[in-house]
Amino acid sequence: MSKELVFYTNPQSRGNIVHWMLEEVGAPYRPVLLEYGASMKAPEYLAINPMGKVPAIRHGDQVVTEGAAICAYLADAFPEAGLAPAPAERGDYYRWLFFAASCVEHAWTNQAAGFTPTQEQQRMFGYGSYEATMNALAKAVAGRRYIAGNRFSAADVYVGRTIGYGIDFGNMRDWPELVAYWDGLKDRPALLRAAEQAARWQAGKA
Repeated sequence: MSKELVFYTNPQSRGNIVHWMLEEVGAPYRPVLLEYGASMKAPEYLAINPMGKVPAIRHGDQVVTEGAAICAYLADAFPEAGLAPAPAERGDYYRWLFFAASCVEHAWTNQAAGFTPTQEQQRMFGYGSYEATMNALAKAVAGRRYIAGNRFSAADVYVGRTIGYGIDFGNMRDWPELVAYWDGLKDRPALLRAAEQAARWQAGKA
């Protein structure tokens, strides 16, 4: 018997990244929709994620939180989906997947919140400065359809959706390389399915 795959999310959250990944994987999953506040902070969910945040998944006895970790886990748990390079070819895959999680995410959210580290403070932050982070990311995707080799992977899900958010809600559109990379991903059928389903959830429909 296959292990149940449960997806904890809110349709207005970064859970949409994992939602896209789940649609790319193609395995059946059961969504559990949580509201900000009460249900995310309820003891039942805090037992899944003590941070009281989404997304999270439970796959059989395994619980995984953090979007990048979930994407990497799902790629390994469902190898038939072909969403991870061969182990010997995962340098760029791991590098940019976790660069997006550790540097791009922090640089973008700090910038959106109006916080800019001083030259002295930049040594304290893993991303250094917003401009340095975006320039590095733009160079990584310049002229490339995919971030880690010549095939779509879980890294494209996380990196791509992060860039998509930055284009929609920030100033990442100032980097044409980022816009071109996202343009090559935003019409993937799995992403469109996830977006349509999230819209139904947001409207209170199954």
